[in-house]
Amino acid sequence: MDSLLKHMVDMTGHRDHTMLDISVISAVQELARASQTRVLTIMHVRGEQYVRVRASICAGGVARMEEPVDVNALGEPISSFPALAACIANNETSAESITAGGKRTLWLPIWIGEKVDTCLEILHPTPYTSDTIHVIGGIVSVYRNFQNLLDYSERDSLTGLLNRKTFDDQLAKMLHVTAEQESLEPGQEERRQHSEAEKQWLAVVDVDHFKLVNDKFGHLYGDEVLILIANLLQSSFRSQDRVFRFGGEEFVVLLRSTTLDNAQKIIDRFRTNVESHDFPQVGQVTVSVGFVSISPFESPVIILGHADQALYYAKSHGRNQACHYDQLVSGGLLQAVASNDTAEFF
Repeated sequence: MDSLLKHMVDMTGHRDHTMLDISVISAVQELARASQTRVLTIMHVRGEQYVRVRASICAGGVARMEEPVDVNALGEPISSFPALAACIANNETSAESITAGGKRTLWLPIWIGEKVDTCLEILHPTPYTSDTIHVIGGIVSVYRNFQNLLDYSERDSLTGLLNRKTFDDQLAKMLHVTAEQESLEPGQEERRQHSEAEKQWLAVVDVDHFKLVNDKFGHLYGDEVLILIANLLQSSFRSQDRVFRFGGEEFVVLLRSTTLDNAQKIIDRFRTNVESHDFPQVGQVTVSVGFVSISPFESPVIILGHADQALYYAKSHGRNQACHYDQLVSGGLLQAVASNDTAEFF
C-alpha cells in the first residue's frame, strides 16, 4: 500500500506528459511485477492507424523515453497487433493475447471520450490475480484523468491545437535537445554531417485577409475558417511535427529533423491544401508562411523574430507563399536585423 501511494503521489505531481509517462510505467512495472511495460502512441494518418513506442521499462531497468531511429517512420501498422486492433475497433477497455510459448501481453487503451491515442502494454509471464488487475486499473484511471487535464491545459479551446504556453515549453526543449546533439566529442564527425543535412524548423502561418472574412461573413464563419485551417495543418504535416495556435489567425509549426528542401515541400503542401480547399460560405482562403531553421545558439525570441520577418515579406509581396528567412537574407531581399537576445517575451 505504501508503494502504491508513493507512485500515486509521484504521478499526480507532474505537469508534463513525458514525466507522466515515465511515472505510470514505473508504477505498473513495480506493482504488477511485469517483465516489460510500454507506453504506445496510436497515430491516425489518412484513415489508417499506426503504433509507435513512446516510453518503456524492463524488469530491473529504468524507465526511458523512446526516440524513433527514423523520425519519418509512422511506426507499425495496427494490423500487426490484431488483439489491440480489435479492442480499439470495439471500444473496449482491455485486450490480452497469449503466444504458443505462454507469453502474455495485456493492452490497456487510454480512452479520452471516444478517442484513443495512447495505450499501455504490459508483458507478464503468468496470469494476474483479480487484486493486481484492480490495482492496475486504478493506476490507469489516474493516468487517464491526468492525461485529460494536461491536454485541457495545453490546448487551444477553439481549434484543439496546442496553445502558446505549450509552444514556449516545446521550443525550449527542442533547443536543449539540439544543443546536446551538436555538442560533439572527438570522433563524432559522422554525427556532425547528419546534423548539417537535417535541421529543426520553425514556421509561422498567418491567414491572409482574415479581417475581411470576419467583417464580411461574421465571427462565426471566421471561427469556422480557423477550425478548418487547424484541421488542414494537422493533416498536412507529419506525425512528429507539432502544430500550435499562436493567437488570432496566426499559427506556428515546429518541424523536426528534415532538410531545407523537404521543409519547403511540406510547408508548400499545406499552403496549397488551404488554397484548394472550399471553405463553406467564404470560398477560397489562402495563407502566408515564414520559416527559419532552429539554432540552439540563438534565443527563442530571435528565432521567432526571423520567422516573423520572413512572414512579413511573404505578406507584403503577394501573399499565399512560403518564404525562408535565410534565403531572403542571402538573396539580398531581406536585411538581417540585429536583435537584443537578452529580451524575454515568453
